[in-house]
Amino acid sequence: MDLRQLEILKAVAETGSFTGAGRRLHVSQSAISRQILLLEAELNEPLFWRIKRKVKITPAGEALLQLSLRVFEDIRETTDRLSETQQKLTGTIRLVGGMTVSIYVFPTLLKEFQRLHPDVDVKVMTGPADRLVRRLRAGTVDLGLLTLPVSEPDLVTRPVMREELQLVTYPAHPMAQKKRVEPQDLNKLPFILYESGSNTRRVIDEFFVREQVQPKIVMETENVEIIKAMVASGIGSTLISNHAIEREVRSGVLIAHRIQGHPLVRETGWVYLKANRVPRKISEMIRVLDELLPQMGLTQTVATEAS
Repeated sequence: MDLRQLEILKAVAETGSFTGAGRRLHVSQSAISRQILLLEAELNEPLFWRIKRKVKITPAGEALLQLSLRVFEDIRETTDRLSETQQKLTGTIRLVGGMTVSIYVFPTLLKEFQRLHPDVDVKVMTGPADRLVRRLRAGTVDLGLLTLPVSEPDLVTRPVMREELQLVTYPAHPMAQKKRVEPQDLNKLPFILYESGSNTRRVIDEFFVREQVQPKIVMETENVEIIKAMVASGIGSTLISNHAIEREVRSGVLIAHRIQGHPLVRETGWVYLKANRVPRKISEMIRVLDELLPQMGLTQTVATEAS
């Protein structure tokens, strides 16, 4: 059995005759008949019933036809993929992410991506996670780097990195000089947090419930720069990723403490529309970040796709 024979079988099934298959494939009717007979002899099964001038496919023929359809589809996809990898990457990729990744991850990522693919136009958008998920589902953007979980049946999520959220205060705060911070120490503290409903806030709220902490929330915003400015001014404390406050901690503007016990961790991952084949521009953006994470000082999550 070879690909030419499968092609002949498919043509006969679709045209309903050996003559029609010959015309489609530009070979004689006798050549078509001979190849079908060879297949039938090899399988020891009739593939078509001959009914006057027409043929009808048998169950064995139908099984072989379905195999041929899968084989030709696999060949087409593989050929397309190989052809795509040999071509220069061009076009536009529309990328979305929350405020934190847009400020602290995207600049390094996009600088490297555009060095490798200068002919790709990258458009970046930020905003609340629920709005970005709606855009991903609608296909108006291509790829998002969002706080997980994102549970939508038509989207694929691919975990990328884990960030520990730390208690961040100003230098004069009573907790600033404390050597060890326990969850119970957070009880009744004034907090400036991400807005309710965001995935990061859900992670924090679950931590408060688990550790039986009752915070005093004095302000909510999705803007990480506003959060840091408000903490530095002495309005309250926050829980934020260590990656976002490295500069302020080094300069002494902010003080950060790890919280003892169960770690408070936020997981971030790629989110994109489910499809038979991931576009090359998406897979390439994912690959570039995977290679950059170690030098960016971010903890990489072992990637497993989930729908």
